[in-house]
Amino acid sequence: MSLLEITALSAGYGGVQALFGVELTVGEGEFVALLGPNGAGKSTTLRVLSGLIKPSAGRVLLGGEDITTKPGWRRTGLGLGHVPEGRQVFPDHTVLENLQLGAFVHRRSRTRRQELLDEVLALFPRLDERREQLAGTLSGGEAQMLAVGRALMSAPRLLVLDEPSLGLAPLKVAELFGYIKRLHTERGLSVLLVEQQAATALNLADRAYVLERGRVAISGTSDAVRKDPRVQAVYLGGEISPATG
Repeated sequence: MSLLEITALSAGYGGVQALFGVELTVGEGEFVALLGPNGAGKSTTLRVLSGLIKPSAGRVLLGGEDITTKPGWRRTGLGLGHVPEGRQVFPDHTVLENLQLGAFVHRRSRTRRQELLDEVLALFPRLDERREQLAGTLSGGEAQMLAVGRALMSAPRLLVLDEPSLGLAPLKVAELFGYIKRLHTERGLSVLLVEQQAATALNLADRAYVLERGRVAISGTSDAVRKDPRVQAVYLGGEISPATG
């Protein structure tokens, strides 16, 4: 059964249509990558998914429930965790306050909120060390960890990430993706990843979609997408990168 199902999705903003009949699914416990050049519609897809943009046509189902017209906070309550492009942490609040804000949509007991906080701080020990530090003073890698941790505080069923490697040094990128892969493999968390580093994304994901000019141009298993001549030529420099699982 698909956890996320996007059907015949069309959308745009500023009078410009950006998506044309996009079809996309993410299964329970599946890791899916969404690739494509700048302007292909990747971030628009995520904004529609999170309720930031209203589609002109199509449907979005999460866990079988139609969320196409639901407000963003309701989608979070239904299990959608979104890590936006550019991290967008609250710079004048501490690390701890940022994390606590991630749980505000849930009417959970104080005990459960503390359990979620303990889980996030165990996953990201550096955030535990900096829990009283203002988020605006964190390094880029630490701020990205905080953005992921804040999304995890809502106990999502599906974690959606928009360009998490943007602006990070290669070692920090590897560290961050290591955490994300652990969430997927150890906790069975479903992941939808938008990422410019195509080889890295394909090595992490089970399946992938490639958007071009607002349409799905290529889709399939990561291995099949990796070997597609168009992906080889445009995204992988003509070399087949072996999957790392």
